[in-house]
This record gives sequence, C-alpha cells and structure tokens, in this order.
Amino acid sequence: MALDKFKLIYKKIKKYDTIVIARHVGPDPDAVTSEIALRDSIRLTFPEKKVLAVGASISKFKYFGVLDKQEYDKIKDPLLIILDVPTLDRVDGIENLSYKELIKIDHHPCEKKQADLEIVDDVSSSTCQLIAELLFKTQLKMDQNIANNLFLGIVSDSDRFLLSYTTAKTFQIVSRLIQEYHLNFSHLYTQLYERPINEIRFHGYLAEHLNLTENGLAYIKITPEVLKEYNVDNGTPSNMINDFNYIKEVLVWIFVTLDEKNSIFKVNIRSRGPIINETAEKYNGGGHKFASGARCKTMEEIDDLLKELDKICKYYKESQI
Repeated sequence: MALDKFKLIYKKIKKYDTIVIARHVGPDPDAVTSEIALRDSIRLTFPEKKVLAVGASISKFKYFGVLDKQEYDKIKDPLLIILDVPTLDRVDGIENLSYKELIKIDHHPCEKKQADLEIVDDVSSSTCQLIAELLFKTQLKMDQNIANNLFLGIVSDSDRFLLSYTTAKTFQIVSRLIQEYHLNFSHLYTQLYERPINEIRFHGYLAEHLNLTENGLAYIKITPEVLKEYNVDNGTPSNMINDFNYIKEVLVWIFVTLDEKNSIFKVNIRSRGPIINETAEKYNGGGHKFASGARCKTMEEIDDLLKELDKICKYYKESQI
C-alpha cells in the first residue's frame, strides 16, 4: 500500500473541522472497532475537531465504545470517511448527511471507485489492520484503548489469525500494538469470546440442524421462533459462522436469518475453497472470495442461491480430483 495515500488521508483529516465516520449496516466487530478507533484517534490528535462515529448501536458491542448521535442538521459540509464497506448503498446512518468529500478505507474487493480518496486492500486481514497502518504511518495519535480496539478488530476478522488473509504484515502490526501499548491480550480475548450459556446452547442447535448436501454445501434456515426460543438476537448466527470452519465434509456453509424489521433474509456465506463472492453479488451481496454475504427478498431466492452454490461445490470437488 503506497505510503502517500495514508499521508493524503491525514492531510484531509487535518483540513476539516467536522468529520463523520461510518461503516456498513449490520456491523461486525471489525466495522465497529475500526470506526471507534479512528474517531478516538482523530479526537486525541485534534481535540478541537468535531468527530462523529455514526450508525445503529449494537448492544453486545458497547464495550468497544459509544457511538454518536446523528445530528446532521447541526453540521455543515463535513468530511465523510466510510470504513469496512465496499459501496455507499450499504453504509449505515448517512441517509440525511450532506458531505463535502468522501474517503473510503476498506479490505473488500470492489472494482468501481466509490470515493474521492480510497485505500482498498483486499489482501488485508481487516479494516482495523489498515487503520493501524494509517496511525503508525502518520501523525495520528494512539493510546491503549485505541490499540485495544484495533487488536480486537484484527483478531475477529482474521478469525484469530486462522484465515488466509492473515499475512506477515498482520503479525507485525499486532506485535507492535502489543509491545508499544502493553495490551493484555488474554483479557481482550475473554471480552471478545466469552458467551452466556444460552448462546452455547444455540450453537449446539446450529450444529444439530445443519443440512449437508453430497457436494459439500451445508446450510441452515434459522427462524425468528428459534432465535426467541434460545433468547439470542438476529446477529448471533453471523457471529458464530466462522466456528463451523474445518468440518471435513463441508466446502461451503450458509446461515440464513430473517431481518423482520426490513422484511429481508440475511445470508452469511463462508467457503473452504470454492469462490463465493461472485455468486453472492447476484443476490444483493458480495464480499471476499471465501467470506461473503447476501440479502434476499424471498425464500425462493434463497433456494436459488443454495442451488447455485451447490453447483459451485460440485464443480470444485470435480476439479480437485
């Protein structure tokens, strides 16, 4: 990643008195921690600036930090920075915002340019890794709380450094965070992975009811009634999907949940070989080659998606013979 882009972003941040930072809808830990870490770093570096981290609040992520109210009628021509999101249509909380310039920092592949200035690195483990690079390579400041959040985002999105997006650079950045900011990473792991007993039992339900095709496609359609029975929210399945990696018989696995508020099915997809993001893009989604998502309006669309992915698994298995 060219150093000059990090410097250009720093110059833009330095220029603006008001900055809004946003991320994708239905956020994961990397999205939330990168957003809060960058906000807190800019505030620490430039206390006189008005910096807002916006989007829907997620109760289980409150220990990362508190988000800001979207008081767009009180701000004028801010700089907007979007994180961990490939396209503007998936950004949360900017519907009524009129901004002057747009910066994007992301690690999802996207062919079309979306912003005035972009850092897009689809081989980075996480957006938090890119934010850490930005802070290390510019005059933006960091403290232990910011370093904690960056560490948690990197760990979460790399699935504890198990995914292929983990590189030597990932470990170099994490090592520097730990050494320079004296991180208690054992405690941070507890924060990230500790679960109440009802979530553990729900995890067991997922394993028990996972459907598996002969081609190696595993899937489960999770109803609102099941979520209510186990007293878990709609985001819980997506936080558990990486736990189902390394199942010998499974190549691609899918969790389907119903977003009742928006009347849409949310589909989380993971892969251990077959490329899935191109198929996800056909169903109002996208993402990485081996970690993607989609949003479908009907169960018929879900079934069509499952059929396409099952064929991809079949072709992949045949290609490995």
